Amino acid sequence: MKKLLTILVLLFATTTVLLAQNNDANKPEMTFEKTTYDFGSFKESDGPVTCVFKFTNTGKGLLVIHQAIATCGCTTPIYPKEPIKPGESGEIKVTYNGKGRRAGEFEKSITIRTNTKAQIHRLKIKGSMIADN
Repeated sequence: MKKLLTILVLLFATTTVLLAQNNDANKPEMTFEKTTYDFGSFKESDGPVTCVFKFTNTGKGLLVIHQAIATCGCTTPIYPKEPIKPGESGEIKVTYNGKGRRAGEFEKSITIRTNTKAQIHRLKIKGSMIADN
């Protein structure tokens, strides 16, 4: 009886591990061309600055972006709301508006929540805003 119970437990554990691995193999994967963008130096009067982060779904399932959150209100991410098919690409547009804020160097993070295995992806923007005189 103990041998039968041991065999059943091992069979259940093995099946669970194999199903989990197979499930991960069918997940989408988000691959970015780059994850950091440097605006360099720009004047405050130049207005908001914008960059684009390009990515491709290199996995096997539909890629869904659930949320994109910036570290402060001066940074606004815009992301695709529709699922991205395997092999297709998309863009996340990030705008930094430093007008009326402290001039100087900045570095902001954008957290992307997805249905990929990693679930969380981080993007970074940085630069140096020169105050208007």
